[in-house]
Amino acid sequence: MNVWKKSLALCLTLMMLASLAACGGDQEPDETPAEEPVTLRVAALKGPTAMGMVKLMDDSKPVTEAVEEEHEDVGTSGNLYDFTLAASADEVTPLLIQGELDMACVPANLASVLYNRTKGEIVTLAVNTLGVLYMVENGNAVQSLADLKGKTIVAAGKGSTPEYALRYLLSENGIDPDADVVIDWKSEHSECVAALASGAATVALLPQPFVTVAQSKMPDLRVALDLTEEWDKLDNGSALLTGVVVARKDFVEEHPTAVATFLEDYGASVSWVNENTADAAELIAGYGIVDSAAVAEKALPYCNIVCITGAEMKEKLSGYLQVLFDADPASVGADPADESTGLPGDDFYYGA
Repeated sequence: MNVWKKSLALCLTLMMLASLAACGGDQEPDETPAEEPVTLRVAALKGPTAMGMVKLMDDSKPVTEAVEEEHEDVGTSGNLYDFTLAASADEVTPLLIQGELDMACVPANLASVLYNRTKGEIVTLAVNTLGVLYMVENGNAVQSLADLKGKTIVAAGKGSTPEYALRYLLSENGIDPDADVVIDWKSEHSECVAALASGAATVALLPQPFVTVAQSKMPDLRVALDLTEEWDKLDNGSALLTGVVVARKDFVEEHPTAVATFLEDYGASVSWVNENTADAAELIAGYGIVDSAAVAEKALPYCNIVCITGAEMKEKLSGYLQVLFDADPASVGADPADESTGLPGDDFYYGA
């Protein structure tokens, strides 16, 4: 009797297995549902820090629009993008902190400020722009930083990167920025250009693309010094930086694949922009990042657009932030009354 029961149980088991095999027979083994694409909400500031993103913006636009309109013939296993271009960091910062943005291209020191303000909830994905500061001159007197001694320099950006970078480079080259030069601070870069054009000034510190704009008005205006090159001459492991790409830590942890894909997409976009300046300039002007395609095309080779990630990013950025911290701890978000603030920890540097 026991043998019969065991035989019956075996038969029933075989029948169930056969039935299951039949139900799944029409499904290919690799027909797993594709992961739903993630929509990344990304902001950038008009100017050099947004220039490297234009190819990605332009390529992703038709796919994102088609998916949003629920066209059945469009499929993607990659990211979707929702881009925002802003005129100032003040427009971007609250949106990022409040979770209305996932990523943003911001000034390098602001990334550290946000890290401190959010208690470590901001991470840096990449350096996207090296230095864009240049010393320009109506004349030929300035051939080195040493030649600035005794000169008056018009500049804008007091209390921010232009001031810290200029003071640091002057000091490292034996020039006292408070005694050996006169720095005439203006409220805007356009005022510096106006001072040059009127003859009220002969030497100015300007970023791109303002250098190109100024040269279009003053053909004899000369780029005397590239501050990025001057910084590199110090050979201290850091670099003069302008902008970085940051993201909310919780988004990065929740969507690691989307973040990795973004960095691939962004790196490809930066490469295309640097290799196709004329076409890139048209896109840059078309998106209103720079007013004129002609200006954008001339300025692009001097805007130092990059996509530096991982250990190299950490080395350059941490060294730069150390310089700013030494000059003014508040420039990187450190608060003497709050011991938890200061230079960012290792968790600030994604993939490093």
